[in-house]
Amino acid sequence: MKPAPFTYFAPRSLDEALSLLGQYGPDAKPLAGGQSLVPLMNFRLAKPRYLIDLNRIPELAYIRRDDGRLAIGAMTRQFEAERSDEVARHAPLLREALRLVGHPTIRHRGTVGGSIAHADPAAELPAAAVALGAEFVVRGPRGTRTVPAGEFFLGPFSTVLAPDELLVEVRIPAVPPGTGHAFLELSRRHGDFAIVGVAALVGLGPDGRIERAALTLGGAGPTPVRARQAEAALLGAPPTEDLFREAGELAAREISPTSDIHASADYRRRVAAVLVRRALAVATELAKKGG
Repeated sequence: MKPAPFTYFAPRSLDEALSLLGQYGPDAKPLAGGQSLVPLMNFRLAKPRYLIDLNRIPELAYIRRDDGRLAIGAMTRQFEAERSDEVARHAPLLREALRLVGHPTIRHRGTVGGSIAHADPAAELPAAAVALGAEFVVRGPRGTRTVPAGEFFLGPFSTVLAPDELLVEVRIPAVPPGTGHAFLELSRRHGDFAIVGVAALVGLGPDGRIERAALTLGGAGPTPVRARQAEAALLGAPPTEDLFREAGELAAREISPTSDIHASADYRRRVAAVLVRRALAVATELAKKGG
């Protein structure tokens, strides 16, 4: 298959890229890693008239600490984030999620921001970002704005980004010391999109009870789903197998999965309950060891 005809631009700066987006609006598409957009174009499911390649803009690729937060430029390659000491130290949940993205060749080309902006509801990085309480920095002709990860995704492959805006940075707040993490998923084959994925964070208080909890599920609805009822059941309680099972059952009732050729909605709910229970157990054991 070949894409429909398009005009190609390779801007050298963010301002130039934004100017092109402003000029061509909904007829243009930004190209990051291309791991999602190019196949869609080849099958003619996406037919942008103008393609704006962001790969020659070095100011969008970085990983650094910024005012106590971890800041990741949108064009940072996934393999760079996966191998980053800063990510391993300050956002290990993100590293666990990155290891499950496709295969190494995909991660060498794919970008952190590209995966998030593509907004596939089964993708790992959107779920991890929501669980981590990340914020996304967006730039356009009207200036810069910051959007909480939980408000960024509107539906499958749909976000709050306007046609003339770009996601330029991911900001992850400092995770309190002693917080355990886990990212578990079920897929048909390694590297496939998850049938269901679970991102979990658990923090224990001095008395051993759970004082912090975050649970986000991917592949369980049109956007990443934050399991608020399950989180509420965890807070203040001692971590036990029965509690984790209860949280899994609550989370399964909070999601709205669909049926497709890979799995039924009922199967996805059952998988979600099991993965939540397992992810909480893993995260709690790490929390007991200091995170």
